[in-house]
Formats: sequence, structure tokens, C-alpha cells
Amino acid sequence: MSKNIYVGNLAWSTSETEIRDAFAAHGEVTSVKLIEDRETGRPRGFGFVEMSNDSDALAAIGDLDGKDFGGRNIKVNEAKPRVERPRW
Repeated sequence: MSKNIYVGNLAWSTSETEIRDAFAAHGEVTSVKLIEDRETGRPRGFGFVEMSNDSDALAAIGDLDGKDFGGRNIKVNEAKPRVERPRW
């Protein structure tokens, strides 16, 4: 079963390829999605990585959480299910 991982506190210049490479050192990465602001298209400093194997994902979380990545200490943990919020 695949595991979805939250990655936060990213530098705006961080690319999906850089994230994929960092996580691929721990196992197969099935997808990477960096979130952008809907109106400006600028990066929001966080994203999600999906890995195909739970144990690989947990190893990546343990190894990468709090590490310096592009000059910032990134936050890496298990993603929580998305909660739909009403739009105003």
C-alpha cells in the first residue's frame, strides 16, 4: 500500500526533481506534487510525496525530517487526509 507524505518548509526554489531524488534514496517514489498559489502560481513552500512502500516511506520520514534542504530545515511527516473546507 502506498503512503502519502507531507513535506513542508521548502525553499521556493525547490524543484519536484530535487524532492524526488531525496526520497528515492529510500525507495520507489510514485508521485511528487509541490503546491502553488492558485492566484499567483508561486510556490507555497510545501508539497506531497507518495511512496509505494510503507516501510520505505517511514524510513524517509525518519531520515529527512528536520534536515537542511536548500538552506531550510524541512518538515517531513505522514500526510493527514484532506478535509474539504467550504469556499467563501
